[in-house]
Amino acid sequence: MEAVDAVELRSQFLQVLRSRRSSDDCRIVAFSKPKFLFSRLKAAFPILIGPISALLSLSVEPAKPVAEPLYQEIPRPRFSAAMESCPRANITDLKDRLHEENLYLTTEAGEQGRLPVLILSLTEDNPGKRPAVVFLHSTNKCKEWLRPLLEAYASRGYIAVAIDSRYHGERASSLTTYRDSLVSSWKKGDTMPFIFDTAWDLVKLADYLTQREDIDPDRIAITGESLGGMHAWFGAFADTRYSVVVPIIGVQGFRWAIDNDKWQARVDSIKAVFEEARIDLGKSAIDKEVVEKLTILVWDRIAPGLASSFDSPYTIPIISPRPLLILNGAEDPRCPLAGLDTPMSRASKAYKEANCSHNLKLIAEAGIGHQMTSVMVKEASDWIDRFLKK
Repeated sequence: MEAVDAVELRSQFLQVLRSRRSSDDCRIVAFSKPKFLFSRLKAAFPILIGPISALLSLSVEPAKPVAEPLYQEIPRPRFSAAMESCPRANITDLKDRLHEENLYLTTEAGEQGRLPVLILSLTEDNPGKRPAVVFLHSTNKCKEWLRPLLEAYASRGYIAVAIDSRYHGERASSLTTYRDSLVSSWKKGDTMPFIFDTAWDLVKLADYLTQREDIDPDRIAITGESLGGMHAWFGAFADTRYSVVVPIIGVQGFRWAIDNDKWQARVDSIKAVFEEARIDLGKSAIDKEVVEKLTILVWDRIAPGLASSFDSPYTIPIISPRPLLILNGAEDPRCPLAGLDTPMSRASKAYKEANCSHNLKLIAEAGIGHQMTSVMVKEASDWIDRFLKK
């Protein structure tokens, strides 16, 4: 294996993210402590740092709680036993002591550049700087769905943060908004709704979180389920300010799935865009005969490099030396366990070379498919506590 230059690969990815944005959207935000921030940003994003005078202020707007969250699935989900099982402190008046914030961050121009953020924290007399955890929802859900996790972590002293990913929640207007965005991306090639646009939002979110007075900028974890797990993976790849990383049922080998005829479940998860591509290419069916050409074309159109230079064998290892826990189901057809052999082998080498092998772990829960379980929620909680609690 050739060594992957982490700084160079991260720079290439950020260039891809910038490629479908205006020049103003690509500038880094400025805060009140420019010398301190400049050194942090230079380490994280060396290709993006220009003169301090070129930096822009971050736009933050207050928002109201969402009374009726939009879920893009029928029937609407009502309860998650896995999330409800998350460890929480024994606080009898927890609901009264929780402080809720709803706000919008402007991450770029346009309707989708308005990032809805929900934050829960515990009201304390002398809070000081606390660790934060960013939670990312799965396909067709929204930030409000994550409230059981937000409350549990807030009860234990964390600043708990959730966002609506692109074309979800407050950024959606119908039951088909996300699906339609994928098809539009294939047709027009002007957006990257599958993973990459939300990764851009996560860079901007880190800008905001690291300047808050109540958050320790060196103790910010990121985690998510399914699509949210992929967002956590790519958010951490793109931005080193996420110091602890726990993707849940999200990490996979996109190219491996094509080469080993294990592409069906992933294609089915966003089938509308693949069907549209099939029709445009004049194919009668999505089958093994045409899947390589079709899949590569779709990935390179809606998420350039996803099945090549930014696939898991290259991007998972460079999360090192930050603590990384990957949680998957051993029988997950969307994230086949065998597809993680190469990423984990390379990551193990990277963590060993950094003298921190203990910071890397993969848990594949036996007998579990594409499902987040109570066991996974507990393992994630323990991992985050291990590295963020002082």
